[in-house]
Amino acid sequence: MYSVCSVGKKKKPFNDQPFAYHEEIELEITTLTNLGSGLGRVPLPNDPASRWVVMVPFTLPGERVRARVFRNHKNFSEADLLSVLTPSPHRVQPGCPLFGRCGGCQYQHLTYAEQLRWKQQQVAELLEHMAGITFPVNPVVGSPREFGYRSKITPHFAAPRRFNPPAASAEDTAPTRPDFPIGFLRQGTRFDIVDVPRCPIATHAINEKLTEVRARVHARRDTYTRGATLLLRDASGVVTTDYDAIVTETVGDLKLHFLARDFFQNNPFILPAFTGYVREQAAASGARFLVDAYCGSGLFALTAAPAFERVAGIEISESSVRFARENAEANGIANATFQAGDASAIFAGLTFPATDTVVVIDPPRKGCDQSFLQQLFAFGPRAVVYVSCDPATQMRDLRDFLAAGYQLTAVQPFDLFPQTRHLECVITLKRG
Repeated sequence: MYSVCSVGKKKKPFNDQPFAYHEEIELEITTLTNLGSGLGRVPLPNDPASRWVVMVPFTLPGERVRARVFRNHKNFSEADLLSVLTPSPHRVQPGCPLFGRCGGCQYQHLTYAEQLRWKQQQVAELLEHMAGITFPVNPVVGSPREFGYRSKITPHFAAPRRFNPPAASAEDTAPTRPDFPIGFLRQGTRFDIVDVPRCPIATHAINEKLTEVRARVHARRDTYTRGATLLLRDASGVVTTDYDAIVTETVGDLKLHFLARDFFQNNPFILPAFTGYVREQAAASGARFLVDAYCGSGLFALTAAPAFERVAGIEISESSVRFARENAEANGIANATFQAGDASAIFAGLTFPATDTVVVIDPPRKGCDQSFLQQLFAFGPRAVVYVSCDPATQMRDLRDFLAAGYQLTAVQPFDLFPQTRHLECVITLKRG
């Protein structure tokens, strides 16, 4: 398997406290972290009363496992799973033969109902630990598809090795050659790539196209001097591999156009329920006007437009604003306008009265920066519907909303990413 390493970089010595490198231990898993790993506690040899935290990926609460330690941190250790001694009743056979090696999925060994239950609990724990409050979290809205839902994947490959590869046998066809892997990062690594001929969480159309794309890349392997990232985007059953292609996604009665490389939610099957909930929460505020502050090509602004007198979308990317305007016109939505806003003056020129306006925000994974939050609080909308793909940064930002006088009224997770640790979470805030 090909991997990249830093030449001349001195390797950091292994910290052998409290466990030696590759020391094998037995422990019981008690919970799942929001990163998808099982967590257990063990007594230390020199302190039997202690309970040292050990994290073991691909384990489940209630299981007794044997694991091998590979890293000690200041307050916990990480270990690889060697065997499950007592399995959980919720353990199932993974749907992918690469599960446990490919780093893309964390929960294929867990029943889907339990995935949803644990994600709900993890959001509640983040509320308590990151925002410092206890608040009821609604049950997670599950995806209509547990597999075959993902409409975009980005497999990649490293530069081919410059030495003679092993000779291919009659059975060793190009799409499965292990000497030139095309796929995703191996679990727990930053450079090692696992060869992925098929991805069960991707749509059927993407997997059909993936076979063709992999064969084409393998045929040209000697022309590559460096690695690359591929794109396969399925929009309403049509798969493109061109980053600059204009694609069309259908959400309810709307047809939305955008560039294949642009951000767009990657589970189209749950989008009607997802966008419908955002619209309902925004409308329940009683506001007459809506602002979509990270509008992109207009997903939330246009799906919510029928519930408001006027809607304004604000986006830093001028190309995304152009698509949002075209999408409004193509769908016959006359009460929505879109503008490109400078990062330092997001709400400049907005004429909606703050007391009669609700703002929808869907920031990047890193959450809202302080400059944006200051501008939002200075505008002072009646309510905010905050959509996030990372509840940890969302709950961090929630502290600022609470300090600014907003009250939390609803927490609703949506599982846009079955079989993985990821989810979307929508929180609703009203100005006190």
